[in-house]
Amino acid sequence: MNPLKLSERLATVASFIEKGSVLADIGSDHAYLPCHLVKTGAIDRAVAGEVAKGPYESAVANVAKEGLSNAITVRLANGLAALQAEDNVETITIAGMGGTLIAGILEDGKARLEGVKRIIAQPNIHAIAIRSWCMDNGWTLVDERILKEDDKIYEILVLEQGQGTFSELELLVGPFLLAEKSPVFIEKWTRELEEWKRVLRAIENAGHSDEAFAKKSQLQSKIEMVGKVLSN
Repeated sequence: MNPLKLSERLATVASFIEKGSVLADIGSDHAYLPCHLVKTGAIDRAVAGEVAKGPYESAVANVAKEGLSNAITVRLANGLAALQAEDNVETITIAGMGGTLIAGILEDGKARLEGVKRIIAQPNIHAIAIRSWCMDNGWTLVDERILKEDDKIYEILVLEQGQGTFSELELLVGPFLLAEKSPVFIEKWTRELEEWKRVLRAIENAGHSDEAFAKKSQLQSKIEMVGKVLSN
């Protein structure tokens, strides 16, 4: 992967960025995504935020190498602290982290979301945390994608301001992904179902504490919900 050729995962994230939008890519790593978007003319300006010094220096080097230092500002900052009011950021991308971490970044940086029209999140796990954050904070899902690349399954969530209400099942698996029920969706939740059943068996063999009972009930509920989806 490089600024001219993105992975399928990042290319899918890029496909949801509106042309001409001012972008902030949080956790930008090598800054491949903003470099690609500027080089292909999809956007004119971007901020690349990185919390770790090594990836930050890599992003600075890549932006300079591509001759894009005037178009892409790289900042060493934690989460949305990379955004400044004068950036006038309209779109935020946060990719390649856990869903709980992404939701935490959005929660901690809520004050910096004024003027932001779209958030594109690509959690590696626990997308439910982002959907729950949406429902509690005046954002809603407008689209979702699921894809498989290098034997890993990724979900991409597109958020815009608005009030959305999701059922327990929709929070877990995604309302758009549930409606589509693609082969990759079926594969992901089949894997999850088998893992839950394995954990449930282990709990049943381990004892009968209150904590084990609560965990068992939670797992049984998820197994029943997702089992119905897969059997229909």
